[in-house]
Order: sequence, then structure tokens, then C-alpha cells
Amino acid sequence: MTTSDIDALPAAAIDAAAAHLRDVLAIALEHGPGRRALVVYDTRTPLSLALLAAYRRNLPEGPDADYIDFDAVAPEDVLARFRTLAPHDLVVLVQSTNFRLDGFRVRVELFKLGLKVVEHVHLSRMPGVQGEHYIASLAYDPAYFRGVGHALKARIDTARRAEVHGGGDVLVFDSPLESAKLNVGDYRAMNNTGGQFPIGEVFTEARDLEAVSGRAQVHVFGDTSYLVNRPDHPVTLLIERGRVIGTENATPAFQEVLDIIRRDEGEVWVRELGFGMNRAFTRDRRVDDIGTYERMCGIHLSLGAKHGVYAKPGFKRKDARYHIDVFVVTDAVYLDDERVYADGAWTVAPSTH
Repeated sequence: MTTSDIDALPAAAIDAAAAHLRDVLAIALEHGPGRRALVVYDTRTPLSLALLAAYRRNLPEGPDADYIDFDAVAPEDVLARFRTLAPHDLVVLVQSTNFRLDGFRVRVELFKLGLKVVEHVHLSRMPGVQGEHYIASLAYDPAYFRGVGHALKARIDTARRAEVHGGGDVLVFDSPLESAKLNVGDYRAMNNTGGQFPIGEVFTEARDLEAVSGRAQVHVFGDTSYLVNRPDHPVTLLIERGRVIGTENATPAFQEVLDIIRRDEGEVWVRELGFGMNRAFTRDRRVDDIGTYERMCGIHLSLGAKHGVYAKPGFKRKDARYHIDVFVVTDAVYLDDERVYADGAWTVAPSTH
């Protein structure tokens, strides 16, 4: 099924996508002459068509770039094409949903082949003007993402404590933080190049999870359909010793999330402390896909015992089932005594890393 011209995104949005992706390919991915690219796409949504058009401008079809319509070929044909590529070649996945390839964990397996990967997923969850917000989120400013990202990591890694202030409430991390991980389009020191786009996040968590306490107001959370859910009024979390012990103004949908976590894990832990950096997304400028909105410029937390990056004593991977992103009203963030967030933006001076 193809989308109609009536639903198509405006030409200016496609122009913007082409410009942003040119920078992503050249600067973040360092994809250049002499390397092949394979773009696997579908034509189910206006956003997938817009991104496809943008990639065709940057990667003209020919000896160095090829295109496959996922819905027009058999999955085994796609897998076979992957294996014709050499290490450091590029695969782009433009997916209105999420391509299924018979148990082939696409990004993981492509990385095993030494390939660079740009993955666009769940585009069907971002209709209409949300598609333009998504395109705006692809803008790649290396001085901002890399400079501010590395500056935040440097402060996180040496901080003895952190505080998140919002709406008159304070959430305290009275513990040093885990070594921060970067998703800022800087792959020079990483084993793999690329990943899911848009990018823009630095994340950590308390080394001592029980040192997290206070109150935080949730303005958006990921619901049971992996969609952005925005209550009419923020839901306040009451947190003691790293666990959610109560709420104020909880909606039925939010209570459902908490009930599911408690049913399967026994209690609701607060784990990730995420520093979102993508300036295309704000408290009021949203997209419906929670995995995309996660990059929003501000603070998000995760509820549930699951965190694949930071192993903690007493948390068994097989028992930890949930990692639910919640976005908290953020007026200020402090690392030790330094305020690093004000007026909706990170305030640290960019690193020259």
C-alpha cells in the first residue's frame, strides 16, 4: 500500500530531511566515496516516503548505492543482500513499523558483519505534522551533540550527587552516578557505528539505587502500547529508597503501568537517569512514538527493574522485565552544586573532545 499525494509531507520537509541526512551520513557515520550503501525501505507512510526521497538525493542509485522495497521481496532476499556488503559499508532501514526477518535481530546482526547502520523505526506512529517534527530531530550539529554530550558525561562521571527540580518538587540522587553512556552521533571510540535515529541522549543511573528519593512530576509516560501518553495534569511520583511508593493525580493508564510492573516484579524501581538532548522535542512538541520522543531535551527516568547496560547486585536479568520511560517536569538539574539545565536547555560549556 502506498500513501496518497494528499497525505505527503511538504516539499520543504523533504528538503530539510535531505540536508539533515547529508550531515548524518558525512559527519556522524563518516560514510564516503568508495563505500557501498544499501537502503531497505517501505512505502506505507508519508514519512517513509519523505525519508526515502531524502536518501535518494544523498545516495544516488548506482554502483555505490542500492535500494530494496521490503514489501516487494522475500525476507531471505534481503538477508542475502546484506551479506554482499563489506565491513564499513552502510545499511539504512526506513521502517513504517519494524522489519521482521525470521528471528534475525537486524541491527545486532548487521553490526556483527561490521556494517554501519542507520535505523528509522515505527514511522507510522508519527502521522501528519509529527513527521515534520521527526525530520527536524535528524538535524546533526556536532558541536552541540558531541561538545555538550561529552561535557555532560564528564560532569556526571565525577559527580557525588544529583538533583532534578521541577514544578516545586525535588528528586535527589544522593549517590555517585554510573559512568555515563553517550548517544550523540560520535562513534569514534565505539565498537559499532550507527544505531536508531534520531539521536541525542546521555544516560546514567545511581550507583546506589536506594539513594534515590523525593518527588518528581511526570508530564509524559510510555503506555502499554509504546505510545506517548500525556495526562491532563502531571502525575507526581513519591519515591523512597529508589522505589515508587505512591502517586498523586495518577490516571488510570498510568496506574495500569504501575500495576503491571508490581504484578510481575513486586515493586517499582527507578533506574535510568536520562539527559535527553534533542532540541526538536520539548514538553509541548511531541511525537507519539515513545522510543523517538525519548531523546526530548530534558530529563527522563525509567520505571522497572530492567536495564541492560548497568548490572546491579540482586537484579537478575531473567526477572527484570520492564523499562518504562517517564518524562519529568524539569526546571533545573544540578550535578553537585553546578546547575547544568535551565530554561529548557543544557547550560554546560561544550567540550572540545
